[in-house]
Amino acid sequence: MSALTFLESLSEPLGRGLVVTLLYGKTNSEKHLELCEHSFLPPAPPGVPKCLEEMKREARTIKIDRRLTGANIIDEPLQQVIQFSLRDYVQYWYYTLSDDESFLLEVRQTLQNALIQFATRSKEIDWQPYFTTRIVDDFGTHLRVFRKAQQRATEKDDQVKGTAEDLVETFFEVEVEMEKDVCRDLVCTSPKDEEGFLRDLCEVLLYLLLPPGDFQNKIMRYFVREILARGILLPLINQLSDPDYINQYVIWMIRDSNCNYEAFMNIIKLSDNIGELEAVRDKAAEELQYLRSLDTAGDDINTIKNQINSLLFVKKVCDSRIQRLQSGKEINTVKLAANFGKLCTVPLDSILVDNVALQFFMDYMQQTGGQAHLFFWMTVEGYRVTAQQQLGVLPRHQRDGGQQTTQTRGLLRAAAVGIYEQYLSEKASPRVIVDDYLVAKLADTLNHEDPTPEIFDDIQRKVYELMLRDERFYPSFRQNALYVRMLAELDMLKDPSFRGSDDGDGESFNGSPTGSINLSLDDLSNMSSDDPGQLHAYISDTGVCNDHGKTYALYAITVHRRSLNTEEMWKTYRRYSDFHDFHMRITEQFENLSSILKLPGKKTFNNMDRDFLEKRKKDLNAYLQLLLTPEMMKASPALAHCVFDFLENKAYSKGKGDFARKMDTFVNPLRNSMRNVSNAVKSLPDSLAEGVTKMSDNVGRMSERLGQDIKQSFFKVPPLITKTDSDPEHCRVSAQLDDNVDDNIPLRVMLLLMDEVFDLKERNQWLRRNIKNLLQQLIRATYGDTINRKIVDHVDWMTSPEQVADSVKRFRDAFWPNGILAEAAPCRDKAIRMRTRIAGKTKLFAVMPDELKHIIGAETTRKGILRVFEMFQHNQLNRRMVYVFLEGFLETLFPQYKFRELFNKLHSRSKQMQKYKQKLQSTQAPSVQKR
Repeated sequence: MSALTFLESLSEPLGRGLVVTLLYGKTNSEKHLELCEHSFLPPAPPGVPKCLEEMKREARTIKIDRRLTGANIIDEPLQQVIQFSLRDYVQYWYYTLSDDESFLLEVRQTLQNALIQFATRSKEIDWQPYFTTRIVDDFGTHLRVFRKAQQRATEKDDQVKGTAEDLVETFFEVEVEMEKDVCRDLVCTSPKDEEGFLRDLCEVLLYLLLPPGDFQNKIMRYFVREILARGILLPLINQLSDPDYINQYVIWMIRDSNCNYEAFMNIIKLSDNIGELEAVRDKAAEELQYLRSLDTAGDDINTIKNQINSLLFVKKVCDSRIQRLQSGKEINTVKLAANFGKLCTVPLDSILVDNVALQFFMDYMQQTGGQAHLFFWMTVEGYRVTAQQQLGVLPRHQRDGGQQTTQTRGLLRAAAVGIYEQYLSEKASPRVIVDDYLVAKLADTLNHEDPTPEIFDDIQRKVYELMLRDERFYPSFRQNALYVRMLAELDMLKDPSFRGSDDGDGESFNGSPTGSINLSLDDLSNMSSDDPGQLHAYISDTGVCNDHGKTYALYAITVHRRSLNTEEMWKTYRRYSDFHDFHMRITEQFENLSSILKLPGKKTFNNMDRDFLEKRKKDLNAYLQLLLTPEMMKASPALAHCVFDFLENKAYSKGKGDFARKMDTFVNPLRNSMRNVSNAVKSLPDSLAEGVTKMSDNVGRMSERLGQDIKQSFFKVPPLITKTDSDPEHCRVSAQLDDNVDDNIPLRVMLLLMDEVFDLKERNQWLRRNIKNLLQQLIRATYGDTINRKIVDHVDWMTSPEQVADSVKRFRDAFWPNGILAEAAPCRDKAIRMRTRIAGKTKLFAVMPDELKHIIGAETTRKGILRVFEMFQHNQLNRRMVYVFLEGFLETLFPQYKFRELFNKLHSRSKQMQKYKQKLQSTQAPSVQKR
């Protein structure tokens, strides 16, 4: 116990001593550390305490000025867009970090500052050149690049079938060759590079639009940059580049036009996309299954049978087309027709008065060295028109004395002598060779008499006979590939029909829509001829139809066709207007029929009366029976194909518009003469054609100008029209526009687009000049001299506050319908997207006027429309076009800054650009070594 008591008495003072020692050491250590801190360490930065002090204070109120553009109708939807953007892209995560709203208000103020600067800058810009020149040039250039890429891909595909990826790669190869210093392949094909491009671009824009203090705030700048790049621009570009969105938009834009059966079948037969064909086939099979499941009786059963027959035919065409594409036997229809087909005969006089046909004959005559004969004939036609117009107005100027008469006759003599010197004199090269006595007689007349409109008639008649009968010219032209191409452009190549029956329930279908059906060699090897066989037809029934408020009679024709081993029967339906159009066609082509065939006349009132329809049915039956007699067919062998085309089970394609068909009965002679005049005038050199056109408006006033034009035409330049290569190198379309169309905005736009869409610059310049003259006349007749003013006014209207506000509202409603962020649209099924493509192409085909085919040719029109549509079916290429438009917009908005150089730097990492530079260096190296 004593030891324990001792230890307890000892531990108490030791513990107290230890506590005192620790407290003393702690106090001395703190004093020492404080001394060291003030002696050796730098003082704390004043910003930290200040920041802590600011955080302790109450948040001050930040006032936001809601004015942005100066127009309330624009500011209101813009403020909503800003509010929705902050709510859905910033607030949803920011509030999990802090409740302080000052940061959000600062971000909003920064966005508003950028928009204010943007609006101020936009008001200072004249947007008319951008909308009427820059956008059109950029679109035309994009289309030219695509056209050349298609041509290059087609050349490669002769050995190996190319893919969509190959076409895209080829497109950017052509782009860098055309642009020389820029290529957008990385931005359009790599999502990572695209996001980087948009971030860099937004940062540049923020530098230009924000006050320096806001731009230097990196956190704020990055937030705003991400909102613009990933929240607004990228989704917008994704939508505008989506081929399916574009197809739906095209259908919506031309929603008022009605699709027709013939356009739909032409699209099916021209499609080279197996996915499209399978989608249509599967839908047809689905509809067939539904129709066959219906329990119907009476009149409905006939309607359903017709629908089933139509669907069976569509399904059969799709299957045949798919099989042909999968087998690799797809070849060009024109080649097939040239090698195996029986061709229609187009008379020479018809060729000379048809713009489309004449260009092919002109190309052939240049190849054979006979162009002088053709151009002489055309120039004489133009001279005759000029002389008749000038001499016809002389009596009006008798009161002015003899000066006008003398001047006019002097001008005509100069023109006649010019024609003689250019084509008939010994100095002419090449010279038109005709009988010497005719040339001598003409020279004597020119020396001793005043020229008349008929002064060249004898020689012109001889030249026509020479072109018609000389084996080098028209006879050989009919055996040339150019003749087959001409028939294709005139839509006169008739292909064998699809025939067959369904293997399901014994239902059969008959008929085949016309159009360009690409056939395989197997199809032709099984055909000994294109003889339609023996045809028998009669009108079996008559009905009255109502279509969109229009009432008309419809005649059901039962057709029997007998060939060597088969016999077929089908029904087709025709209106009286179809009979009338068909009658006009065959009587124009076969003149001997006009005195034999008599079509029942029209009746304006009570033409839906039952008794009248029965009488007309009887008369039309008599017309058909007379037409189908063997004697009639033997007298005109080519008539059988026309009749068979009319009686096929398909939508009838009228050769003329409704108005033209109604006017034909009394305007044909006038129209033919005017066509000759028009073609003759257009065949003259440019300056003379311009003079003649203006003279027709005011002949007396323009006589002096005509004389100057005649002198310039025949004595200063040009002789024969030649086909030139207008695109020797890759270049932008704006570099090749004629100077004399730049001041006419609509002519410039229309001519540029037609050049690129229909590839007119690859054709001869005569056709292009014809189209230019036609467009000028159309624009002048429609709008007169005020068209430029109207376009400028329209651009002002497009950039007006009302229209800008409407665009902002559409953008707001598209991204935030009812104020809620739109969910990502679900990707539509592939079959639906494929059928949408078919519907879009069908709409475009249906909306194209027949007059366009008559101007540039049916085949060229089809290829042009399909080329434009196909261009929009590639997401990467659509992105390229959107970025080109965006770059042009920014270059216009900030002309004082070097945006062109900036974009070149942003795109400098392009792989195609690097390949192009390496190629240039490799080609330049040998030349340097030679030096």
